[in-house]
Amino acid sequence: MSSRLPSRSSSHSENLSAPAHPLAPYGWDAGWEAEFAPYAAQGLLPGRVVRVDRGRCDVITPAGPVRADTEYVVPRDPMRVVCTGDWAAVDPGGDPQFVRTLLPRRTAFVRSTSSERSEGQILAANVDHVIIAVSLAVELDLGRIERFLALAWESGAAPLVVLTKADLVPDPTGLSYLVDDVETTAPGVQVLPVSSATGTGVDVLAAVVAGGTSVLLGASGAGKSTLANALADADVMEVQATRDADGKGRHTTTTRNLIVLPGGGVLIDTPGLRGVGLWDASSGVSQVFAEIDALAQQCRFHDCAHEAEPGCAVLAAIDDGSLPVRRLESFRKLLRENQRILARTDARLRAEIRRDWKMKGQQGRANMEAKRGKAR
Repeated sequence: MSSRLPSRSSSHSENLSAPAHPLAPYGWDAGWEAEFAPYAAQGLLPGRVVRVDRGRCDVITPAGPVRADTEYVVPRDPMRVVCTGDWAAVDPGGDPQFVRTLLPRRTAFVRSTSSERSEGQILAANVDHVIIAVSLAVELDLGRIERFLALAWESGAAPLVVLTKADLVPDPTGLSYLVDDVETTAPGVQVLPVSSATGTGVDVLAAVVAGGTSVLLGASGAGKSTLANALADADVMEVQATRDADGKGRHTTTTRNLIVLPGGGVLIDTPGLRGVGLWDASSGVSQVFAEIDALAQQCRFHDCAHEAEPGCAVLAAIDDGSLPVRRLESFRKLLRENQRILARTDARLRAEIRRDWKMKGQQGRANMEAKRGKAR
């Protein structure tokens, strides 16, 4: 058998020696190339949106960075606005250059707006991991974590909870208890304590995010910008100290920025979020409370509301202590909120909710009358 290496003219060697696509570090792959083919035929450039600001956006293209106008992609549907993480078709030249269209999104992290209008707000597009940053400098808000997780699962990406500022919990036993509490709140989700100050856990997180695009979410003061700098191994984001009184931050990050990481992968850093309203997240809620869904399958009635019905497996789990009361209350709260969001745009669902309220009201009055009759 000959030990001579294959010639450089072989197709295998050509593939190995072929230069990588300029957008490969930003997540470009064969799937995106196939999606873009019709626009390539029109002479447009592919690019990834790294920042959006007042009707214009920064886009990385094979020809270099472009400051593009979004005038041609201003839809009536707010879910189709240009967002950090989008893949776009951009004019090859001109002043100004324009984003002509967006490629279909693989995933999108969406929350409801703070207004009373029936609109969602996209915070990041085409992400593989949703990193939920939770500061250990303040008391854990498990309900808020569940809310983030519901939206993360609904987005189509894989969530990861990062407990930042772990160096502020020097007692290993205390830190272990905190991790256990969050793991109970986040079934099936990796929970990772990290410290940007000491480097603890940062290498593990870097390995996780190296395989795609990640978005970093959390409240102001959770240490997101510091963590982004640690992952980027550079001061790419401005950092400010949190307030000593309540541990809250000062909105250091004001726009969503896409950063290529030296160890591989792409990170989208976001401003601190005050409100995290659900947006059509019924499947995400079910995923967060998977143990309640599993118990519900054992209830006597298929439409059991887990309130006072006989043969309710969920209430039985509450009674024997295997299901915390807090989990059921949080589950009910998020379901009600999600139902209200859906009812804003679904007339039939609004009617069903009104009928349900009416029936419950009638049942409540009947129960009161029965109690009064017994009292007499």
